[in-house]
Amino acid sequence: MSVDLAKGQQISLTKTSGATLTLIRMGLGWKSAARKGFLARLTARDVDLDASAVLFCGDKPTDVVFFRHLTSDDGSVQHSGDNLTGGTGQGEEDEWILVNLERVPSHIDQIVFVATSFSGQTFDEVDSAFCRLVDETTREELARYTLTGGGRHTAQIMAKVQRSDSGWTMTAIGSPAGGRTFQDLMPAISDHL
Repeated sequence: MSVDLAKGQQISLTKTSGATLTLIRMGLGWKSAARKGFLARLTARDVDLDASAVLFCGDKPTDVVFFRHLTSDDGSVQHSGDNLTGGTGQGEEDEWILVNLERVPSHIDQIVFVATSFSGQTFDEVDSAFCRLVDETTREELARYTLTGGGRHTAQIMAKVQRSDSGWTMTAIGSPAGGRTFQDLMPAISDHL
């Protein structure tokens, strides 16, 4: 059963059977917002959102997975590749990041997922944007966070998964930010560690 997450809400990634998840997919889906007016439609551009995952040891970034570095150095996190236009916004993601939680090195305690508008358009120009967490083993959607409200920002700090003594949890962050790449967001990300 999927949970619609609210900003700041946290869920455990332990299955109802007591087993822990081993392979999760964080997906990002979006489409360009419909433009009104003849000239607006003629000058409309596709929106290029990019999903990135920054791996942390405490408050120190140790690795990143994004469209120019598709696999973490240890191989535990993989990116699907760059989608330059988005999709139909019908529920399937346009970019995704696969995390093998069993292979994440023990010193990595947080993975933060962000979405940035590489093309520089604001979220006012994006429609039906969401991130979702899927149990990749069963293909069951576990949680979904809808990026609502548009806004004049060009990035969102979407969510994080965090390791604790009792296992992994996911927190929906949904914090707007400014930047075209994950590097631009590093000061804002640190506020959520």
